[in-house]
Amino acid sequence: MIEDRTEPLTGGPAEAPEPRFVAGHPVLDLVNTAVWRSDGTRAAELVPDAAAWARWAAAAGLTPATAADVPALLRLRDALGATLDAAAAGVEPPPLACETLHDAFVSARAHAALPPALPLRWAPTSLPDELALLAEELLGDTQKLSRVRRCEGRGCGWFFLDRSRNGARRWCSSGDCGNRDRARRHYARKRGGPDQASH
Repeated sequence: MIEDRTEPLTGGPAEAPEPRFVAGHPVLDLVNTAVWRSDGTRAAELVPDAAAWARWAAAAGLTPATAADVPALLRLRDALGATLDAAAAGVEPPPLACETLHDAFVSARAHAALPPALPLRWAPTSLPDELALLAEELLGDTQKLSRVRRCEGRGCGWFFLDRSRNGARRWCSSGDCGNRDRARRHYARKRGGPDQASH
């Protein structure tokens, strides 16, 4: 079960929870570092500072993060979030998000090494570049994109790669948003009123 997100994370590094990964893909886990991203009243940072980003990268098994990486990580995260939100809504992504992703992809390739050995793969030198290359790969893979879902939990906004057999996963975590939805439905039934948890 991931961290309880019933309240925003407002504390400093000592109060920040350990990194959690529920998305099934590091690019989606990056977007999910914004907590309650679809709820302007509760939106907060899951990874609040450079030290927390270093822990996040280590837990994800990615290139180590430095303090200098944070602005680029946040730009990439926000552009990816806007792009995926647009995809979920069936509309074109915002031009600024596309421009940001373009610049991140070009920069990542410009800085990455290409070892002279097969299979040829870009070797990024920073965490933002590694995530940009992974994002380019994900956004260009129609099969994987068809499995990207946005959590149906109210205000959650987290994304995940739905690997369920029938493609019917609804929640970032059944023990988090799934439980909250079931609790709302149960409460609504007890009151005898309409289902307040419907979307």
